[in-house]
Order: sequence, then C-alpha cells, then structure tokens
Amino acid sequence: MRILLITLLAFHLCFGDDGLSLDDAIKKVKEHNSEIVIAKFNERIKTLEHQAALGVNYGSLELSQAALRSNDALNVFGYKLQSREATFADFGFKQFNGSNYMLSPEDLNNPKDRNHFQTKVEYTLPLYTGGKLEQYGKITKALESMSTLDLESLRLQKIYEIKKSFYAISLLDTYLYNLQLIASNTKKLEAKTAAMMEEGYVKKVDLLEVQNKYSDVERLIAQAEANRTLLYHFISFLVDEEVTAIKGHYDEVQDVSITDERILSDNLDIKKAEQGVEISKMNIALAQSAFLPQVGAFANYGSSDDKLMNDFSKNDAYTVGLQIKWNLFNGGSDKNNVEKARVENLKASQQLVLAKKQIALYLKQLQTQIKNDEYEIKSLKNEVDLAHVIYENYAGRYEQKLVSINDVLIKQSEELSKVLRLKEVQNARNEKIFELQKLASKEML
Repeated sequence: MRILLITLLAFHLCFGDDGLSLDDAIKKVKEHNSEIVIAKFNERIKTLEHQAALGVNYGSLELSQAALRSNDALNVFGYKLQSREATFADFGFKQFNGSNYMLSPEDLNNPKDRNHFQTKVEYTLPLYTGGKLEQYGKITKALESMSTLDLESLRLQKIYEIKKSFYAISLLDTYLYNLQLIASNTKKLEAKTAAMMEEGYVKKVDLLEVQNKYSDVERLIAQAEANRTLLYHFISFLVDEEVTAIKGHYDEVQDVSITDERILSDNLDIKKAEQGVEISKMNIALAQSAFLPQVGAFANYGSSDDKLMNDFSKNDAYTVGLQIKWNLFNGGSDKNNVEKARVENLKASQQLVLAKKQIALYLKQLQTQIKNDEYEIKSLKNEVDLAHVIYENYAGRYEQKLVSINDVLIKQSEELSKVLRLKEVQNARNEKIFELQKLASKEML
C-alpha cells in the first residue's frame, strides 16, 4: 500500500497539468518581478546619463527673445545703438547753438520711454577641457555597465529565490506525505489500542498516549501546510501573479559542474569590484583636469528693434570669440581632490583583492557543506527506511503484548525525527547549490 501511494504521488507531481512550472516561473520573474523592473529603469537612467554626458561635447545652441521697456537713459541709448538708430540728436545736438554748450542735453539725459525687442541665437562649444568631458563620458559609461551588472545580480538573486521556493514546496509535499502516512499509522495504532483496552489488555493511559502522539503529528502537518501556503504567497510575489500550485516534482538538484577558476572569473561581485577600480582611475584623471586650461568658442547672431521681428536683417549683428580659463590657485583644493581620488583608487584596489579572497573562501565553504549534506542525505534515507521498519516491527510486537505502547511511540518519534531531518538537510543542500549557481552567475536548473 505504501509503495502504491508513493507511486501515485510521484505520478501526480510529475505529470499533473495544473500549476506553474519552474521554467515558466523563471521567465515570469525576469519579465514581471517588481524589483527587476525597477532595476531595468535604473539601467535605462544610467544609459541616458551617459548619453547626456556625451552630448556636452557637441556644445549648445540657444535661442533667446527679450522684450523690454525702459526710460533709463543708458538703456534707451543702448537700445538705439543695438537697433542701429542712434543719431546726433540723441546726444542733445539739436539744443546746441554755440552759446549754450553748458546746458544739459535733454534728449540724452531724459529720453522718452522705448520698447526693445532682441532676438538672438548663440552657439557655445567646448574646445578643450583638460580631459574633463572625456572622463565624464568614461565614468558614466562605466556606471552604465555597473547598473547592468547590478541588474544581472538582482536577476540571479530572484531566480535563486524562485528555485529555492519551488524545491522547498516539493520537499514539503514529500514531507507532508510522510507525515500523513505516520498519522495514518498512528490512527491505526489508536484503533488497535482501543480494541485491546476493551479486552482489558492495556490501560486507558496507553490510548491517551497514542492520541497525544496523533495530535503531535497533526500539529506538524498543520505547520507544514502553513509554511507551504506562505511559500506560495512568496512565489506569487516574485512572479507578480497569484500562484496556488506548481507543476513538476523537485527533489534534489544536481550539483554545479563548473571549475573554481570559471566561477571566480564569471562572478558578478568580482566584476563589480573590478569596475569600481576602473572608475576610481577615471576619477584621478578627472581631478587632474582641474590643473589644465579650459578653452571654449562661441558665436551669436541676432537682431534688435523697438518692434518685435521688425526688419530682422536690417538690424542684425553677430559676435564670435574664444575664451580661455585657467585656475592658477584655489587654496590647494584641487591638489587635495587629486590625492583623495588616488586614495580612493587604493581603497578600491584593496576591495577587489578582498572580494576575490572572500568569494574564493565562500566557494570552498559551499563545496564542503554540499559534500557533507550529500553524505548525510544518503545516510538519512537509509535511516528513515530502517526507522519505519523498526516502527512497524514494534507495532506488531505491541499487538502481541511483547512491548509497551511507550516503546512503540518512541520508535515512531524516531521515525518522525529522521523524516524531518532528511527534509531539512535536503533543503539545506539545495539552497547551497542554488547559492553556488548564483556565485557562478549561472541560471541552471
């Protein structure tokens, strides 16, 4: 009967049509997981920041339109000059007759209100920045690559979580099946004990002990079912849709067959640390650019008049030029910034060395723990089978009044303990292998 139930359970788990398969779950995680979607937005932001940094190299073209009105003497005279309308009368010459040269020129000092409309297009272009713009472009490109690594790292983390959950549910199903078998056996033992009590062979306390053991098993079943429900909620959160059943059976995942050298070369944390070193080098060059001159060119073209867009070409004008700026002294701030960038580079280099050592050590720890778990699983499987045989033997001897009910329940507890321990070690081994896959930056099932 036990073998038949196991066969039916395996058939249902492997060939059931309902539920979400692990392959489909991983696809849904990649496409719909909220954290991954946010990380994709961050990657897009870094791409746009890089493009914006490159755009500065091409300069800027600006259109400006000013609309002014003033009776300020300087402004009005300037407006007339810009509109090419200044006359000698604006200097007060119409008041001059040869004898009143000491009089104040009224037209110049107290002009009438005047409108002024100026339309201007100006283009500015950085010609040389001491490498500053070049380093900005390199740094933003590196940060874009870093965001891609962050996205891939998060994607691997979520795949790790979904695989761990699927295997945990599958092991819980097997564990629940074993608990149900133990509960069924305990119920049969309860019936036998009740029958023996009626015949006067055992006392009521024996029946109470069996009933208490059955309650313990029922409690473990309820806890396992609650944990399974929680796992389904977590899977639903990861794939961003409700999941109430999974398709397939996931028992013990295969070990990772990748060399240590390949794992370390592909590890994303090491790649991010290497990227950090490169960025710190770029920051040194960026800080050093402050000691070099900044050269820029500009050109503008426009027209001014007292009426908006009135005969544009008549009053047009242009200006072109170059500008050089060179910071000669700022209290040593630039020197300190360069030194700071160098120290940060040393720090990043040391962090890279440390990351390689830590990950290499963690790799060895995982590999050792996986081997230990495999030995324990192999032993526990034999112990579970043996514990069940011993329990059945004691149950049979109890019917023959050769052992006490307490002896039977002890053997049943031992079987239950072995079943629980087997599930725990299988879960632990699977999690370590998934962690190893994540360390290797792989999505293997």
